[in-house]
Amino acid sequence: MKRSLPGTLLWFVILLVVWEITARSGLVSELVLPSITVVFASFGGELISGSLLSGTFVSLGFVVAGILSGAFTAFILAALSFQFAAVKRLSSMLTAVLHPLPGIAVLPILILFFGIGRLTLLMVIIHSVLWPLVVNITAGFSSVPAVYQKIGANYALKSSAFFFRIMLPASFPHIFSGLKTAWARAWRAAVSAEMIFGITGSGGGLGWFVFQKRIFMDTPGMYAGILMLALIGLIVESGLFHLIEAETLKKWGEA
Repeated sequence: MKRSLPGTLLWFVILLVVWEITARSGLVSELVLPSITVVFASFGGELISGSLLSGTFVSLGFVVAGILSGAFTAFILAALSFQFAAVKRLSSMLTAVLHPLPGIAVLPILILFFGIGRLTLLMVIIHSVLWPLVVNITAGFSSVPAVYQKIGANYALKSSAFFFRIMLPASFPHIFSGLKTAWARAWRAAVSAEMIFGITGSGGGLGWFVFQKRIFMDTPGMYAGILMLALIGLIVESGLFHLIEAETLKKWGEA
């Protein structure tokens, strides 16, 4: 895990070198593929102006809010499914129907109900993260050995103590896998919705930033926004998640 981020960064650097060579070869128009140095200059300029950081924080704010809301709902639904067979059947039916649907596919329906605005974007993100979390949390709870439940009963643990001391640690590998999937789907949904529908409007997120740059043919600025998207994904996937996995799974004896 410690080598994951440096290894990923190495491939990222190789990609940038190939990009620069291709751009300077003249085989592709600079309107389509500008030099990476020009993109970096635009990236720095947008950072200094604050527009790139502002868009990044807006998108990240929506994603974090959507993941937290979706995770809270998923935990409740999974816990009820674990306790009641009827809820489990309902959850299975909803998951089978809604899990395959991309967030963008349900966006037109959400616009009909909520209009074009930030609430709609939040609902798209919640839809994108809820179902993979429900699937993984339910699988995690179901994978907890029955002997663990007997241990909790022997120690007369209250429901909250049983959950945090036994159920959560024992099912964490499944939950963590669901969180990684939820993050990826939430990030894609937020950026895609902003790009396609401009859903957050003026002062919007990173997807809206890229959309505007494309409309005004600011190709270096567009690539600067896409570069920021890639960097955020790299930091979260290869940095934050690996750190959490290394520390938490090691602590609970699952690493």
